[in-house]
Amino acid sequence: MLCGELGMGVASRYRAAWEGFWREAPEEPGGVFWDADPKVTAALHLALFEPHLADTAMPLVDLGCGNGTQTRYFEECFAQVIGADLSAAALDHARRADPAHGDAYRQLDAAEKGQAEALHAEVGDANVSMRGVLHQCEPADRQALVDGIAALTGRRGRAFLVELSEAARPVLGALAQSPAGPPPKPAPVLRHGIAPGEVADERCPGICAPPGSSCWRPANCLSPPSSSRRTAPGSSCRPSGSWSPGRRDRPHARAVPTPVAPAHRTAPCRALSGRGNNARAP
Repeated sequence: MLCGELGMGVASRYRAAWEGFWREAPEEPGGVFWDADPKVTAALHLALFEPHLADTAMPLVDLGCGNGTQTRYFEECFAQVIGADLSAAALDHARRADPAHGDAYRQLDAAEKGQAEALHAEVGDANVSMRGVLHQCEPADRQALVDGIAALTGRRGRAFLVELSEAARPVLGALAQSPAGPPPKPAPVLRHGIAPGEVADERCPGICAPPGSSCWRPANCLSPPSSSRRTAPGSSCRPSGSWSPGRRDRPHARAVPTPVAPAHRTAPCRALSGRGNNARAP
């Protein structure tokens, strides 16, 4: 298993901000602002993502896994989980949390296409999961990031991207400007200058469709709470959006209504286990 937090091909200022953040980050589960329980993140996302995978035996590249909380969940579902990180301090957290796979952690700037191509040459086509990274990219860097993801997926891989919706920005802004100061968890993010950016909901499909590919957006809608979209029974809306680049020559590129897994279900992994894709024993 490899895991880490995605770097974005920006100036040393940005690299230093992430290094400083992760050096100070607490070790305990949930101590980082976005470090949610996999039952309410990776498990739900995989329920949407897995039906569209062309081959579940491919490596899964978990871009932006930070301290590895979600990656360790994916490891229970796939034979090989691969991640990448610009920040050495983030990788240190991941290694301490999963020492059995410490030698597999590596640094990678996915927005540097040459680095993504080198990883693809090593492992072949891969499926990709990325949560909450695109909105932190500078607008000029977003295309390079998507090109790097396309290099990782190759011809047969699929990418599943989960992002903050545009409705999240004013909520986070209100927290930052509170007279009492920001709450404890987002405070370090702001202190290190890692302010969330904004990607308009309707812009994401255009950003995420490199030449020769197209995007689908789950029709049950991981959409902003202000959306008027109706949801099917058993599905839900959350303040985020999800898009997946797919190839035009494959049916997986179509928008397909896939119900969100109920919150009490921890895994679509059981559906994968019958295919021989369980992770290896430590």
